[in-house]
Amino acid sequence: MSERLQKLLARVGLGSRRQIEDWIRQGRITVNGVPAQLGVLVNGAEKIHIDGKLAQVRPFGQQRRVLAYYKPVGEMTSRHDPGGRPTVFEHLPPLDNSRWIAVGRLDLNTQGLLLLTNDGELANRLMHPSSQIEREYAVRVLGAVTPEMLQRLREGVALEDGLAHFDELRDIGGEGANHWYHVILREGRTREVRRLWESQGVTVSRLTRVRYGPVTLRRGLHPGHWDELDDVQIRAVLDATASAPHANAPAPVKPPLQTKPRRPSSPRSRGARPNRSPDGDERKTSAESRQAQKPWEAKPGQPHKGQHAAPLRPRRPVNPGRGKSDQ
Repeated sequence: MSERLQKLLARVGLGSRRQIEDWIRQGRITVNGVPAQLGVLVNGAEKIHIDGKLAQVRPFGQQRRVLAYYKPVGEMTSRHDPGGRPTVFEHLPPLDNSRWIAVGRLDLNTQGLLLLTNDGELANRLMHPSSQIEREYAVRVLGAVTPEMLQRLREGVALEDGLAHFDELRDIGGEGANHWYHVILREGRTREVRRLWESQGVTVSRLTRVRYGPVTLRRGLHPGHWDELDDVQIRAVLDATASAPHANAPAPVKPPLQTKPRRPSSPRSRGARPNRSPDGDERKTSAESRQAQKPWEAKPGQPHKGQHAAPLRPRRPVNPGRGKSDQ
């Protein structure tokens, strides 16, 4: 079974569909040594090169896998670190003809749940802002927190990259100077949880992500270890992204408004316009014409003949303007 080239490369996490389509137009991708064209069908068994480098892809239909990894403090989410620091990819099981893709990032000093998958299309949907998938964090803060601070964090705080707020904020408790809260966000800005608390003059002393969408960090799972999701859990993840528009899908077009047909206006409803004859003189109005077309009506103070008899309806005079012109 085959699929479009841009879909296959997006599925293995080499880029978004729109980005890969641009690469195809630019001639940066070849399939079996031939420059790729938009819409070409592949099954993953071909030799696909991007900028001359062989792309590692898996054949169509290979099993989708998702890991729930407990990232410890001190590990990088990037695939390679120039500073030589350890990365999350060093502890993952090996894959054939594909690679693990991290769903979002956790910074160096943040621990907790990190989803990884071999399905690039699924990773893009989970990360896209339109998905509005909840991320829940357990936060330990150092410093006095007032009800006014909590209210501002719920309503919105101006950060350097725009207004931000917690969708939910719950007080978990604590003793002494440290206090625990659970917060929920539906976006993934850089260090957003820490920056929101720091905007109120308090310091985050520990930050752990405990949930991403329907997947929760399992109690008893140790840092540096992972659980693999079963079919039921993967289906729950797919359902969470089903209502979200695709990252590269065009915006839906609104249907035109259904309006009632406009009724033709009658001559009486139109504005009064001067009615001019071809020689420039104003013609009589319709009321004046009707008055002129009633010769049987007597002038004021002059009774007409047969006043008590039912008057016969005379023929209407011919409108001179509608007949033939005089010879």
